[in-house]
Amino acid sequence: MIHLNKLYLCSLNFQVKNPVLNKDKTILIGLSGGVDSSVAAYILQQEGYRVIGVTMAIWDGKKLPVTPGGKHACYGPDEEEEIREARDIAGILRIPYEVFNCSGEYNKAVLDYFRNEYYAGRTPNPCVQCNQHIKFGLLPAMAEKKGYAYDYFATGHYARVEQDASTGRYLLKKGVDRKKDQTYFIYRLTQQQLAKTMLPIGIYTKTRIKEIAREAGLPVYDKEESQDFYSGNYKDLLEHEPLQGKVVHTSGKVIGTHQGIWNYTIGQRRGMGIAWSEPLYVIRIEKETNTVVVGSREETFKTSFLINDLNWIGIEGLSSPMDVSIKIRSAQKEKDAFIEPYEDGVVKATYFHPNDSITPGQSAVFYDGDVVLGGGIINDVTG
Repeated sequence: MIHLNKLYLCSLNFQVKNPVLNKDKTILIGLSGGVDSSVAAYILQQEGYRVIGVTMAIWDGKKLPVTPGGKHACYGPDEEEEIREARDIAGILRIPYEVFNCSGEYNKAVLDYFRNEYYAGRTPNPCVQCNQHIKFGLLPAMAEKKGYAYDYFATGHYARVEQDASTGRYLLKKGVDRKKDQTYFIYRLTQQQLAKTMLPIGIYTKTRIKEIAREAGLPVYDKEESQDFYSGNYKDLLEHEPLQGKVVHTSGKVIGTHQGIWNYTIGQRRGMGIAWSEPLYVIRIEKETNTVVVGSREETFKTSFLINDLNWIGIEGLSSPMDVSIKIRSAQKEKDAFIEPYEDGVVKATYFHPNDSITPGQSAVFYDGDVVLGGGIINDVTG
């Protein structure tokens, strides 16, 4: 066991809240075994809170192919190592710690959703689903049921939560470190969840978080980050027999066959296995006819699309057109657009300039500066 170094708080260069005011508050924190959640727990402890560490166990023990050189991921046998490291961190900080088995619910809420979306020719984002239903939903609920009383639930996400004094609404804001901002992954949190959420590292850069970890003697300060929810080929999780269909060029010509629409996503270039005079990209996927439509790079650029299954944070809802910026992929910067009510609670979004690979099943998140207004799931690309 590595023991916490003796430190003077002034050397850490982060602002500590008044421990006297915080001593009666208990924070339940999701520990992943990584540097971000570990430092988040440490900061909360230094601020005078009582801290309880919890970890969600989501891997069901299923045998999965070994991926040589694969990076750490949330789902899979790496979880056992992550739990050991999270337990070690709790020991270093001398805080209570418990692991909750969330694998059954994770299979239903995340993996079944993941499979069904791909079978439907859509491209899901399982991390968004997991954060909403498991990490910020089931995990704290299971801890509460076990008898852990707490005032707030915290994680190591790079984002911020503030309450708007004029409206009373809880706002989700981008993390100070724009390169690490994770609001895209937690935009589905409700007002009730945000009211009890603390995100301690959102005001820091990743570089500073690593420095704090090193100064505090936390052995995960240089640990490699998890990159995705699964480190292998996602086809390992689909469990579907091949279903042959046509690959059709946008000109209408049948130019090949495929073995399942779930093997493709909008904008995909690699893996076509078709000789053509120019590079081919997936333009759309037609579940009804089991067809993959391909074309040129230029044809992947679209302007308008429909979003459903909406969650509003910065505003109560959309009643008239609004200029916003929209992010449609976690690694993409948001781009200027306007949104407007469509019908049956659906929102129509229109970019001022065409954007590439607008993909049904992915999340579209609306921003006003650094404030998340809300977002939803891309349902259809209209033009």
